[in-house]
Amino acid sequence: MKPPEEKNIHQTHAQIFLRFLRFGLLAWGGPVAQIAMIRRELVDEEQWVSSEHFNRALSVYQVLPGPEAHEMCVYFGMIAGGRWGGFLAGLGFMLPGFLLMLFLTWIYVQFGIQSAALLAVFSGFQVAVIALIVTAVHRIGKHALTNTKLLCIGLASLVAYVLGNTFFIVLPVAGLAYVLWVKEFTVLTALMGAALIATSIIFFTPKFFLSRQTVDTPVENVGKSNSSLPEVLGTGLKGGLLTFGGAYTSIPFIREDAVVRYGWMSNAQFLDGIALGGILPAPLIIFSTFVGYFGGGWAGAILMTFGIFLPAFLFTLLGHTVMEKIISNPSLHRFLDGVTAGVIGLIAMTAIQLFITTITSVFSFILFAIAVFLLYRFKVKLMPAFIILGAGLVSLVFALA
Repeated sequence: MKPPEEKNIHQTHAQIFLRFLRFGLLAWGGPVAQIAMIRRELVDEEQWVSSEHFNRALSVYQVLPGPEAHEMCVYFGMIAGGRWGGFLAGLGFMLPGFLLMLFLTWIYVQFGIQSAALLAVFSGFQVAVIALIVTAVHRIGKHALTNTKLLCIGLASLVAYVLGNTFFIVLPVAGLAYVLWVKEFTVLTALMGAALIATSIIFFTPKFFLSRQTVDTPVENVGKSNSSLPEVLGTGLKGGLLTFGGAYTSIPFIREDAVVRYGWMSNAQFLDGIALGGILPAPLIIFSTFVGYFGGGWAGAILMTFGIFLPAFLFTLLGHTVMEKIISNPSLHRFLDGVTAGVIGLIAMTAIQLFITTITSVFSFILFAIAVFLLYRFKVKLMPAFIILGAGLVSLVFALA
């Protein structure tokens, strides 16, 4: 039975594929900006589902492995056209980023990106991407943090993440805390919050800061490993199944295979791949395509991408009915609202970290401020792409001046 919050939406398979292909072409700024774009068109403008229903669906997919923006596309494709609709929506959304990453991988291998001009353009791209992420955090947050309790839970979650805690702990605690707080167990809720912060400081913060001080060792004989294509596929599947809470959580697992275990690439090359993925209209996890090339050529790039995205397709295509029952169960609504507040804390922490590491000069701050102003002032669908390209051009002119 269709939930009362969900409209009877039906589109042809061609309409679904083309719509989500367009989303993929405009998917600048990582999962936060991508989810905000999907929400604006399908929820705010066309009302495929209610705002509350969207928040709960996002909460469910946030705790499942896989890039959540891609999973939300498959989810909406299922609503509009069944399993084939879900498959085509997911394919359309990931296809532009995949093809662009293949192209950038070819350029990187053939020419490199060490010229001053290209470095300047890439720096401008990164500043604009940070602006997209920051504005998207605000846009999603104002829909999810609808009362003081949820705002407090979101802030407490942010503090826990900053102290190094894991979302495996923070998200369930956030959901349970909101359930208890709404039922007026205020003291118990406060104790849970204090315990969360205390355990973060005692058990997670030391390890968190020690990991930041680790220096990677260079890898010898890069690219001369005896890896096979099944090993490349296995690394992709591992990354796809461990992408909890965003692509950043999969980075250490993929790096362990690509740099340390098999020696496909150096640490510097691995970081270059992440940088390329961060400026494309795609989930950040698309950097795995770049890694796959170093593990097994063009076939490796395809297999790695297949492994990464397979879990995201299967969880939604095979488990849609179960997900809908969870999303539509009134007894779980408050818990999922609390989880959503915890998710906002997570993406806010990510935005802060990226801001600190990217906006490092007066010029980059001014460029960032201008990009934020334009994003709020002009709500045109192509504006993100124009801002990305414009920031790259401005950065290039500044570097050459």
